[in-house]
Amino acid sequence: MVPYKPKQRDGHTATLIDNKLYILGGEYINDSGPDVGKDFFYLDVSVSFNTQNLSWNDLSNINIIPSHFDAASVKGGANNSSLFLYGGNNNTTMDLVYIFNPQGDSWNIPKITGNIGTRKSGLTGIIDYKGIMYLWGGYDDHGNEVNDMLILDTINLVWGKGSLVGVPTVREYYGGTLLADNNIIYIGGYDGKELTLNQVYLYDTINDSWSTETTSGEVPSGRDGFSTVLGMVGWPKSNNLWSRMYHKANVIGKYMVISFGDGYDQLTESDILLLDISNVDEYTWTNEFYPLPPTLPPSPSSTPFNTSPSNKLSSSSSMPLSAATTTTTVIGAVLGSLFGAALLSFGGFYLYKNKRRDDNNQIERNIDAQEIVQPPSNVYINNERLTLHELQQEFKDLKQIILQNSKQSTNVMGNNRY
Repeated sequence: MVPYKPKQRDGHTATLIDNKLYILGGEYINDSGPDVGKDFFYLDVSVSFNTQNLSWNDLSNINIIPSHFDAASVKGGANNSSLFLYGGNNNTTMDLVYIFNPQGDSWNIPKITGNIGTRKSGLTGIIDYKGIMYLWGGYDDHGNEVNDMLILDTINLVWGKGSLVGVPTVREYYGGTLLADNNIIYIGGYDGKELTLNQVYLYDTINDSWSTETTSGEVPSGRDGFSTVLGMVGWPKSNNLWSRMYHKANVIGKYMVISFGDGYDQLTESDILLLDISNVDEYTWTNEFYPLPPTLPPSPSSTPFNTSPSNKLSSSSSMPLSAATTTTTVIGAVLGSLFGAALLSFGGFYLYKNKRRDDNNQIERNIDAQEIVQPPSNVYINNERLTLHELQQEFKDLKQIILQNSKQSTNVMGNNRY
């Protein structure tokens, strides 16, 4: 049997559910071959693998979704175990939302109440710890950039809208990620030009409000088509300058996993890049993926999401943490709750021709090589101003405390056996 080998693409979605990274849709690069069609496949991340020898699992035969690109996806639903797909650019009739059930390998089209949302593309879907999906910005069916906030309760299947007071200007292909304090951070993007990174925009999911913060330090040039994930403060070891745009990035275990995109040669490079972010002193690119050891199941009293209806579609919540979470994950969660450091991986290459919506209106975009953007140099913890150096020292001290506590817990458990 010939192994399944997907073609290079961008504008796809990448959704992690139950140790499977599901890839759906997108556009083939350089008009290589026919339309992407019903391509739907996953990578098993419960086992070790090498990026030079990937084993993809093809699910295209069960896919009911028309060919599309630039859609948004999240993991959500009552049990936090379903793939929600929203929007997307396509040339045929396509429903606004689809749900994939990995347990039954089945798709369905949900009935959603409330003010029906409009179709948008070129945006990032972000879900909070209550199962609420946020869909800000992007472009509409006419190709116009927008800046409205659609909100979808993935548990009760209800549409809502966010505040427009203080909202950032219209844009598409921006970076966005959820911080541990229930704020969503947005940065960069495109509105006819590549937008600068000297400001970040925060959407408070609890109070439905917007605020703006100014970045500091050596601010990278404006850009779009990059990815953002929540990670620890650190620097990459620049032994490789990978050049990718319109890719997707997921944090899986101790890795930032970058999938597909434009700007690389599939004949010589892997469709998957791995950045090991477990060492705060030095991030490293690697070809080897090793899954984290399995954690203990949650207690019967814990639930993934609060399933009670909410008029605001969002309420005060905190990030659930399992007591059995590995040390690396705990450090990342605690550090994130202190100041919400955002790791931005910019897939860049030096000359890119945009052909997304109008083949006759190509736009050349110059993008710098991959960079890591640090949080602001001054951070406040418990109303005390800290410099980046002091913050890094705080992190090292915190790491040492967690390691010591972990060892003490292990010793206590060992003593209790006798």
